[in-house]
Amino acid sequence: MFKKAKFFIIICSIIFFCNQIAFCDVITGQVNQNETLKKKNKVVDSYTQKPVTGAAISIPSIGYRTTSDSEGKFELNTQINDKAILSVQKEGYRPFSLTIDENIASKPLKLGIEKSKMGDVTIESDVCHLGDDVYSETSANSTEFKGKSVGTYFSKTFKTKPLRPNEEAVIIIGSVIGLDTKMAKELGQNQIAYVYSSPAEIFFNGNKVGELNINGDNQEIAIPRQLVRDSNELTIKTGRNLFQHAYVDYDDIEIAGLRFEIKDKNTFAYN
Repeated sequence: MFKKAKFFIIICSIIFFCNQIAFCDVITGQVNQNETLKKKNKVVDSYTQKPVTGAAISIPSIGYRTTSDSEGKFELNTQINDKAILSVQKEGYRPFSLTIDENIASKPLKLGIEKSKMGDVTIESDVCHLGDDVYSETSANSTEFKGKSVGTYFSKTFKTKPLRPNEEAVIIIGSVIGLDTKMAKELGQNQIAYVYSSPAEIFFNGNKVGELNINGDNQEIAIPRQLVRDSNELTIKTGRNLFQHAYVDYDDIEIAGLRFEIKDKNTFAYN
């Protein structure tokens, strides 16, 4: 009886030891997998979810550039001190931009980009700095401003096809940072104590069609169909400090991913 009990204890010990080994392997594997995920970001086709190879990823304000590999993955090994615009470009796809900060950049990013559609026009894919290059450290995202201003406004002409009866046109502002408007201030997007600027104004063929009041991504501006021609001009004017009267103090902002899109009127409100 004693021998049987001893044998049973030995068998149980062996089973327990084997289970511990198996358990440790699972935990170790999971930890390694998470560590890998932290270091890898991915660009995918937003419709098929398949990886996109050879996409150009950049953060222009700090001069960082890289390319997605055969699995759509890319590294983001750079220091980001404030909000910055990350851009993704790939032939055959709409320009993509995303406002990121240190917290967002520390996590795995899965970026879905859309295939270009009939009627799409990329007006400007690169980051463009508007203003007078005079701003304080408390201004929204000022620490990430590296490029020189191109002036107080952006203007560019482009051609497009006529709209069909069931179509509507929109201008997409892929990303904007640096706005010091009253609304941006109320949302905590800058640290300026007492002053604020007027919104950035958007003009289409000389007609004001909208304003930019807050920093963010993928803001849409509807274009009245009667304004759309074969040849068109988009103009964006930065705002002014409303509390400075001795001279004109322009708001320094950066914009990226400007494009013209045509959408079906029946689904316009949902896109």
